[in-house]
Amino acid sequence: MSWFTWLSTLRLCSAPSLFLVGLVCRQLGLREGIQLVQTETCSRWGTPSDQGLFQDGDVVIGGLFSLYYKPPGIDNSFTQLPHNKPCTGLENLPLQYIYAMVFALEEINHSTSLLPDLKLGYHIRDSCALPSWAMQAALSLVGGDNASCDQPVPLIIGGSSSITAKILSRMLGPLSVPLMSYTASCPCLSDRLQYPNFFRTMPSDIYQARAIAQLAIRLNWTWIGAVVANNDYGLVAIKVFQEETQRAGVCLAFVETLQRENIVSDARRAALTIQASTAKVILIFTWYTDVRELFLQLAKINVTDRQFLASEAWSTSGDLLQNLAISKVARGVLGVAIRSSAIPGFENYLRSLNPSRRPDDKFLGEFWEKVFVCSPGATPLSTDASSPPSLPPCSGTESLEGVQNHFTDTSQLRVTYNVYLAVYAAAHALHSLLSCPDRDSSPGNNSSTCSSPKHIKPIELLQHLNNLNFTTPQGERFYFQEGGIPAKYDLVNWQNTPEGSLKLVLIGRVDGFDLHLNQSAIQWNTGSNQVPVSVCSERCPPGTRLANRKGEPLCCFDCIPCAEGEISNKAGSLHCERCPSEFWSNVERTACIPRQLDFLSFDETLGITLTTVAVSGVAVTTAVFVVFIYYRQTPMVRANNSELSFLLLLSLKLCFLCSLVFIGRPSVWSCRFQQAAFGISFVLCVSCLQVKTIVVLAAFRSARPGAGALIKWFGPSQQRGSVCLFSCIQVFICIIWLSLSPPIPQADLDIPGLKVTLKCAMASVVGFSLVLGYIGLLACTCLLLAFLARKLPDNFNEAKLITFSMLIFCAVWIAFVPAYVSSPGKYTVAVEVFAILASSFGLLLCIFAPKCFIILLRPEKNTKKHLMAR
Repeated sequence: MSWFTWLSTLRLCSAPSLFLVGLVCRQLGLREGIQLVQTETCSRWGTPSDQGLFQDGDVVIGGLFSLYYKPPGIDNSFTQLPHNKPCTGLENLPLQYIYAMVFALEEINHSTSLLPDLKLGYHIRDSCALPSWAMQAALSLVGGDNASCDQPVPLIIGGSSSITAKILSRMLGPLSVPLMSYTASCPCLSDRLQYPNFFRTMPSDIYQARAIAQLAIRLNWTWIGAVVANNDYGLVAIKVFQEETQRAGVCLAFVETLQRENIVSDARRAALTIQASTAKVILIFTWYTDVRELFLQLAKINVTDRQFLASEAWSTSGDLLQNLAISKVARGVLGVAIRSSAIPGFENYLRSLNPSRRPDDKFLGEFWEKVFVCSPGATPLSTDASSPPSLPPCSGTESLEGVQNHFTDTSQLRVTYNVYLAVYAAAHALHSLLSCPDRDSSPGNNSSTCSSPKHIKPIELLQHLNNLNFTTPQGERFYFQEGGIPAKYDLVNWQNTPEGSLKLVLIGRVDGFDLHLNQSAIQWNTGSNQVPVSVCSERCPPGTRLANRKGEPLCCFDCIPCAEGEISNKAGSLHCERCPSEFWSNVERTACIPRQLDFLSFDETLGITLTTVAVSGVAVTTAVFVVFIYYRQTPMVRANNSELSFLLLLSLKLCFLCSLVFIGRPSVWSCRFQQAAFGISFVLCVSCLQVKTIVVLAAFRSARPGAGALIKWFGPSQQRGSVCLFSCIQVFICIIWLSLSPPIPQADLDIPGLKVTLKCAMASVVGFSLVLGYIGLLACTCLLLAFLARKLPDNFNEAKLITFSMLIFCAVWIAFVPAYVSSPGKYTVAVEVFAILASSFGLLLCIFAPKCFIILLRPEKNTKKHLMAR
């Protein structure tokens, strides 16, 4: 290979370009090439070799941490090769992560069961939270050589963000170097085809989105606002949240996105949206710095009545918890946090750290300067331009025993524990790789079954990581599933303290798909123990159904009462269920109750009235009968065929009495008897009138010459026989009808309402029609004959009275038919009873009232001479 080619290669690999590095490394495919790249990197970039923490060992594990948060200024003058200045702004919490890695490695080195004959070393570098810096540091770690830089590492613990992890994984993929992240949570990194060398001790964001969805469903929040980061972290999470909650009827009132470049304006816009929305619960999926700006904007417009749901990115942020300016807005926050776990001995380890015992540890020296404002060495180590130009030397009595900050706080180890797990996962993979179960089988097989610590191939370590399964020092089972670990989270709540700040309280946990929540321990934003209500529309109570509003989300709806005969016995019912025919809905429309049987009874007003009228008719008929019995020898009684008159009075009495059979609870025998009694009584009554009319006609016709024999055919025997014949025909019709298909008591379930009429259902309309038709035929015949005899010469012509009575009779029963058909329920029975009583009174009054008037009040007219006068 020519010098020109190598020079070009060196410059490409030293540039912060993922594409160029991957292209060159794939073209070379040689570790020697990477080592040459590293040589150039060490001489040109400078910073990674100067700023790091190193410890040699039989096997060295690499570490990448975002220790500094202020990136250096870059001079892109393009007149000389780039030379980056170091990052500044040391952060305490990432420094704790570094020493968690160191502590775990030292703990493993002292173990007698895990890698007992092997010493692990570490090469830890700062990535400055910049992908380009992470790339350069990663290249220096995997391609180092003992002469110029470092010993190459077979595995890197790092990739503090998902973006950085994706870049590093793609860059290290061709070399099969495993990358194990402790905070990268993007679901995309679970794709083993794109990122086969990526592992993480942090669950995927899919699981925390599902956990928050379960939390919202558990607390019956159906109307939720969302503020998310305008990147994969926020957009993927809100998509998963929607998919998980859609089936449970949860809707998003709004989704606001925050862009870090425009955080002030975006936060102000989101705050105004939250203020205008009716959603009382707001889900926030973004970084804690964005949340701080959002809460400041909410505090400005005095929005303090919202319940916030926090993602793990800010749910445990100490900066937000201690910020008094946002305490009123942020109180009651409910969030998902990375599972916290204790690391025995770690706190004592941190507090025992001292630069005097670690003179080469520049990270610890700079931290010492920051905390104690003194220089532990001869010259200040801080690279921060804002620090004093010179610091006094430390006295040597400084100690971390009484220091309280993020670095020394080990009460809730979350990301720190993830780093600790990553080290143990790497150690167990190395233990599995370096174990030689077949060492004693044959000496010739050692090369194929065992690896030497000095010649570990990253691809072999990658295979053992995929099959990893061990128990952590805390007693938990650990394994990788699609490069990640099973979902385990803490549920935390921000609660007020007497000082006015907020504290973090553990109120539950999430294990996979199981959510365990101590709801009584939650302090809500309202300050009460009642769960805040966040709904677009109140849940429809039982007795109503849900009706969606046109053009609005499914969570916004109206509650419409169920119709009569329908119920909904559950809150939030989509439909009302119709009750069975024997049941009806109660007033609240929440239950089906048995329908009440209703009939024309003797206890109600209508029944009492009809009964009184019927009894009055019987009494009047009886009185007329007594009068006729007493004056039976008088001409008025004798001249009007006294025998038929007494039979007519008896039939009228039966008509009044049969109306009483229609009143009361219908039974099998009452249904049969009432129609038969009605039909036979009226036929008997009309038959008597018809025979009376025929006798009148025959009597006048017999007075004509040659017609004397006509009266012989209508003597008393023939009259009785005629009445008997007409009545027997009706009796025969009734027997056939009641034998074949009699009326039966049946509830009329077709009529809506709680009360259902129990009536005598006509099984055969033909039978009832024949009964009525036969009565109507006799009545019409009688009316016709009486009409013909109305002008016969006589002072007292009974045909006139029969004509009027039959006109009333026919009018009543003609009006009865439409009234009977159109009357609902028990009123059909009342109409029939009324028709019976009306027609009976019409016959009684028209036939017998004039006669009784003469007999009782005009006795002088009750003579044969007066009756025969023309």
